[in-house]
Amino acid sequence: MRIDIVTLFPAMFEGVFGASIIKRAQEKGLLDIRFTQLRDFAFDKHRQVDDSPFGGGSGMVLKPEPMFRAVRSILAGSACARRRILLMCPSGRTFTQDMAKELAAEEQLIVLCGHYEGFDARIREHLVDETISVGDFVLTGGELPAMIVVDAVARMLPGVLGSEESAPTDSFYEGLLGFPQYTRPREYEGMTTPEVLLSGDHAKIRAWRRKESLRLTRKNRPELLQRAGLTAEDRRFLAELEAEDGWETH
Repeated sequence: MRIDIVTLFPAMFEGVFGASIIKRAQEKGLLDIRFTQLRDFAFDKHRQVDDSPFGGGSGMVLKPEPMFRAVRSILAGSACARRRILLMCPSGRTFTQDMAKELAAEEQLIVLCGHYEGFDARIREHLVDETISVGDFVLTGGELPAMIVVDAVARMLPGVLGSEESAPTDSFYEGLLGFPQYTRPREYEGMTTPEVLLSGDHAKIRAWRRKESLRLTRKNRPELLQRAGLTAEDRRFLAELEAEDGWETH
């Protein structure tokens, strides 16, 4: 996958994309991340990309011309057939694991990072395919949200993770939170590992993990249960949890 990021601050990405899984994915040729400096597409000698808003108000708004020119330059230099142009903005659709899986099917993502008081509305209306928010809060710019989206999407690409089983066990992959994990030592300061995980009985381990995933989801994010595709076994587990923990299951 090729990912182009249009930003005023490309240096912000160096630490995050220069380490760990994202770094290895680039080294293996699974991920091609490129940066476009928005100021390179300004018209004037001062490389101005923002201006005061029409109608008055505080702050500055990113101008349409540099952003349109930057994206058109990227498109002219790309042979990718399937692509999505994304705008990082608090007013967008909330980013989810399902969106990460959907975006991972594209050949190219073009990610636009805002700053200041936001974008000229013509950018959102006529240039991008999707406006994405990473939560109901406001950040200084779109660089941090872009890092989150790229990281989540990269994990879905074949070969990026060390094991093909890693992504399906992540929280939210199937609409539920992930199950608890344990490793050595078996016992630490009186805190023990559940015996079922040491039994070698894979069917029992699978059932335990699913039940604990449901337990954690019901405790911390109960609204997810309304959207998850629960099986008959899941509903039996929830009934058992209701009896064990005194929950109401609807």
